[in-house]
Amino acid sequence: MMVFIYLALAIVAEVIGTSALKASEGFTRLWPSVAVVVSYCLAFYLLGLVLRSMPVGIAYAFWAGLGIVLVTLVGILVYGEKPDLPALLGLGMIVGGVVVIQVFSSVSAH
Repeated sequence: MMVFIYLALAIVAEVIGTSALKASEGFTRLWPSVAVVVSYCLAFYLLGLVLRSMPVGIAYAFWAGLGIVLVTLVGILVYGEKPDLPALLGLGMIVGGVVVIQVFSSVSAH
C-alpha cells in the first residue's frame, strides 16, 4: 500500500514542479524556479522508492499518464488553457490505459 502512496505523492510533486516551470517563465522568476527544483527532487526521490517494489515500466505508466492528466487540469484551471476534443479523447485513453494496467495486469504492485 505504501508504494501507491509514494507514487501518488511523486505524481503530485511532479505536477507541482511542472506547473511551477510554466510560472517560472524560463527560470527568470526566483520562487517558481525554486519550486521547480524542490518539487522535481522530491518527485524523483519518491519515484525511486516506488521502483524498489514496482516494475519501472508500470511505475512510469502511472507517473506519466496521471501526470499528463493532472497537468492538463492545472493548465485548464490555473492558466485558462482550453484543450480541444481530440486532446480530451487522448487524455481519456491515457486514463483508460492506467485503469487497464491497475485492474488487469499481474505485474502491477497490487
